[in-house]
Amino acid sequence: MQLFHFTQDLANQIHSYQSINAFYQKIMKTVVPTNIGFIYIKPNGVVGIHEAPVPQLFIVIQGEGWVCGEDGKRVDIATGDGVLWQQGQAHESGSISGLTALVIQAEQINLT
Repeated sequence: MQLFHFTQDLANQIHSYQSINAFYQKIMKTVVPTNIGFIYIKPNGVVGIHEAPVPQLFIVIQGEGWVCGEDGKRVDIATGDGVLWQQGQAHESGSISGLTALVIQAEQINLT
């Protein structure tokens, strides 16, 4: 499991198009079919332990919670944090207060 941060302070300012106070942070560029969706975990919710069928990037866009691998050691995550699981890695996620995460799944994920 790899942890990442996706927050404005890591983004680049957009200077094109007469932009003002706008920033962009690239996540990845795909060359293979990619599934992109949301996971909503309600308060006291859990996505039970399972193996990632393909590499899976989980980016918290609202709220906070936790993730863990096969070892069961929980790591706290919050808005702007991301986790990358490789194919076959067992993992679990949950939240006491609820969270929404953007999930990107593809046979190949190369983060920039």
